[in-house]
Amino acid sequence: PRTFEEISVAIYNPAFDIIGDPAKWNPTTRQSADHSMVFILSSLLRRAIELGPEKIGSMSNDEIFCATMLSPMDYSLANLYNPITRKLMDKIKFVHDPEYDALYPDGIPTRVTIKGGGSEYSSGLVMYPSGHARNTTADLKGILDHKNRLLGALAVADVDSMLTKLGNIESKSAEEVANLYDFPISLETTSGREILYKHM
Repeated sequence: PRTFEEISVAIYNPAFDIIGDPAKWNPTTRQSADHSMVFILSSLLRRAIELGPEKIGSMSNDEIFCATMLSPMDYSLANLYNPITRKLMDKIKFVHDPEYDALYPDGIPTRVTIKGGGSEYSSGLVMYPSGHARNTTADLKGILDHKNRLLGALAVADVDSMLTKLGNIESKSAEEVANLYDFPISLETTSGREILYKHM
């Protein structure tokens, strides 16, 4: 973060007015952080920094998307005040690009420019990022599988069994659908995995 001089985000309206609202620049709760573009972008950049330039340089766009994907744990009290995230937040500024307004809602036109170390790096115009329904180059199935595994691991010990049970719903019987969510819900604790719910 010390080499980052400025992180400029060019966006469209209504995103500029809603997400760039200065009231969202200092989130103090999980709820406010979840609606703070400054916090979300800084958290993603922090994750990229933690991976390091060599690792990032060897990854595809989809791999980076998955590796930096945020989970509910990224909105914990400790992460809300992560010093690296907070330093990055201070370097972000939002710019409204009127030309981008006409490109919405077809896409979500955005451009991120990072200045630092005597260099400038720009994403260029991004209309359909990985994960967007209209992106034709990303492996959406792979991204969703990663997301399901990431979130599933927060609640169950056997993620594969859970995903198998929830998959191919169109071929399941009425009884199978009725019992779709009957699997143990557990939480990882310092003393191991604790069962919170188990169907009897």
